Amino acid sequence: MEELIKSAREISTKKLVVLYRLEPGCLGPDGVDHINAFCQVAERALVNLNADVCHWFLAPRLDKSLIEIQYSLAGKVLSRDKAIKFIGSFDQDLDVIEEHFEDKLTQLINQYIARKP
Repeated sequence: MEELIKSAREISTKKLVVLYRLEPGCLGPDGVDHINAFCQVAERALVNLNADVCHWFLAPRLDKSLIEIQYSLAGKVLSRDKAIKFIGSFDQDLDVIEEHFEDKLTQLINQYIARKP
């Protein structure tokens, strides 16, 4: 987690960093064996998604006590309300951005599952 925050600081103070914790079960019963590799591959596929205002990080959600989506800016964690306000300053809607993200993530999950041996 510290590594993500450190690299998030290096990205830009002008982009919302979104950490999405993905449950291994979304990749099927053996998802725990694939989740790390999937997160790395999916991050690369998401690099251009809303790249003008945000940067996406994916991590396995192995601890269900951790929230699914975490927002940060310049290395500081933001509440969802503050993230909405920040994205709104670019005349964009966080709900719409997240919907596009989830659509793309679903597509990537389906592609990954189809290619699993």
